[in-house]
Amino acid sequence: MSRLTLENIFKVAVAVFFFPFLPLLVLMIGIRRKNVKVILEGALYVACILAVTAGATSFLFGTFVVLGIIAVSGMRSYHLRDLWLHPRARGWRPFGMTPSPDAGQPGGPAATEASAATQGLSQALSWSASLAKRNRNRLPEQAYASVLETCRTLDSVIKAEEREPLGDPQFEYELSATVRDYLPSVLRSYLAIPPRMLETPQASGRTPNQELAEQLQLLSGQADTLHASRHRRTSAELTNTGNFLRERFGNGKSGFDFGIR
Repeated sequence: MSRLTLENIFKVAVAVFFFPFLPLLVLMIGIRRKNVKVILEGALYVACILAVTAGATSFLFGTFVVLGIIAVSGMRSYHLRDLWLHPRARGWRPFGMTPSPDAGQPGGPAATEASAATQGLSQALSWSASLAKRNRNRLPEQAYASVLETCRTLDSVIKAEEREPLGDPQFEYELSATVRDYLPSVLRSYLAIPPRMLETPQASGRTPNQELAEQLQLLSGQADTLHASRHRRTSAELTNTGNFLRERFGNGKSGFDFGIR
């Protein structure tokens, strides 16, 4: 998946030109992506530079430490490239109406990228649905219905990604985590509790049944968010296509004459 775009070239050029601010770049990446770990990491780099600048007794030693922190920040910026250097958009090409020869073909790059991003998600989701169905008698009726509805919503998102992946690392991560980790973990944890303890308040003050209902509600909301985000972007792409066509061919203006009278 190519990242060689004018936008990314500009970003890298600015980062190189202002290399002393690379620790701040890591912090800004975390803030932009709302990634707490990256925010803390960037804040640590910035704090270290400020501390060394303010308290270093030796100019040479302080310079070496600051340059070391900048170098580490640069390497981390590269490792975090998925969060700030976005891949080339696929699909519609407004400046070249000719698609790639193998675009949309089963063995083409688009299919390869789709399978890489969604590989195993359908199976993981089917596993969760099957687990719920096998233990239907142990799940509260409302919880059982919620699990199946969440699975249907996530399945719709997965199929859309398989047809035409967005190429958004954050979206792919959230979808994968929801399908592979969050939903199965909730089901496994609940089913591991002895039935006689399902109405016994835990340390949190809530019973396992209440915890299950709340967590499934959160997962349902996450599934709806992923579904809305996925199809909102698809709608935006359709709108962009329409805008291009209206600008290119609207109002009777066309750069082509096919000899039709």
